[in-house]
Amino acid sequence: ILCLASAAAALDFKYHHTEELEEYLRGVHAAYPSLTHLHSIGRSVEGRDLWVLVLGRFPTHHKIGIPEFKYVANMHGDETVGREILLHLIDFLVTSYGRDPVITRLLNNTRIHIMPTMNPDGFEATEVPDCYYTRGRYNRNGEDLNRNFPDAFENNSARIQPETRAVMDWIKNETFVLSANLHGGALVASYTFDNGNPVTGSLKGYSRSPDDDVFIHLAKTYSSNHASMYKGTGCDNSQTFPEGITNGYSWYQLEGGMQDYNYVWGQCFEITLELSCCKYPPEDELGKFWRDNKVALIEYIKQVHLGVKGQVTDKNGNPIPNAIVEAKGRPHVCPYRTNEQGEYFLLLLPGTYVINATVPGFKSMLKTVEIPDNTGNFSALKQDFSFPEVSVKITSRVASCPKTPLYQELTRASAAVKPTVHILAFMTVMLITFK
Repeated sequence: ILCLASAAAALDFKYHHTEELEEYLRGVHAAYPSLTHLHSIGRSVEGRDLWVLVLGRFPTHHKIGIPEFKYVANMHGDETVGREILLHLIDFLVTSYGRDPVITRLLNNTRIHIMPTMNPDGFEATEVPDCYYTRGRYNRNGEDLNRNFPDAFENNSARIQPETRAVMDWIKNETFVLSANLHGGALVASYTFDNGNPVTGSLKGYSRSPDDDVFIHLAKTYSSNHASMYKGTGCDNSQTFPEGITNGYSWYQLEGGMQDYNYVWGQCFEITLELSCCKYPPEDELGKFWRDNKVALIEYIKQVHLGVKGQVTDKNGNPIPNAIVEAKGRPHVCPYRTNEQGEYFLLLLPGTYVINATVPGFKSMLKTVEIPDNTGNFSALKQDFSFPEVSVKITSRVASCPKTPLYQELTRASAAVKPTVHILAFMTVMLITFK
């Protein structure tokens, strides 16, 4: 056991190629089998495993009431800082459990999924590290994985890659609540939407989601706890980011991005973290990058406990899957639904909200809740819903959201209303004139 623990702890500040990365993850799992679960969610184009290490009190399976969190790094193979600091985050979490009361409570109340590399082929293809660009950015088929997901605003013609498909299936099979995607090439926390249209405010250069206030809070949580991101100075004199954050669309428009896909189709709030001006910096700088990000990485995970959570059950106390549960006034274009255990998780800032639970075919239930800041207690406010007239047998229908550009429909609906408004205005004027 001591040998295993020693092997797991032997993590230095260097770049770990595929075999070394796998060896380290296996060593951690062997040393901490009750706290971790190691599995591959799929394979890259060249057949490399896409490893995920899960950490928590119940690492092998979802536990009712415990939210799921994930970090994904190295989506672009030549953006390498995130890949290494996630290995050091793993090391910090497992060695602090049982010693540090905050980390112990965090792991007891959160299931944390860490994927150090989504694009191992691209990393291995980057033979000459460069601060700006290499062919390793793309996967083995030459595709940019952060332009490869279904897009909510327009048809994405890119053929879905094995790495993308694996992540999409992973999102579908877990109840992820909060996530971050680690990149390089800038120093900023970017948030949804990356794409947009007039319905979301793109004409004004900002694409606003229904949960814009929450996303701003999430981005600021990371930037304000980072050693320098909060300063907003960017990487050159021509680019600044106030408070170290930006709306993705305001920065530059992006089609087929992973953070928008998580939010629209995965019911998971994800932000993109740009952690280094240099995409592939020298190894001797990795220690500083870890120290700069350590606190921010932990504080961001705690935000998974924002808001409200609960179960929707029938008259017999059985969970109702696919019930719609959303906060009044912030509907999602693809409605947020309960999982197989009838659970819902809604990230909301402290305040008063009306939560609307709907089982198709039955009257909705509304409950007013006062949400405190419970991140320090590692548990969102609990609010259950029980439908006395519902039997699970008649609500077993499968609900799904199509992978079509959903916001196109809103644009059409908005455009269709305009002539009607003009006609009503014209008729009003005519009536007044005749009178």
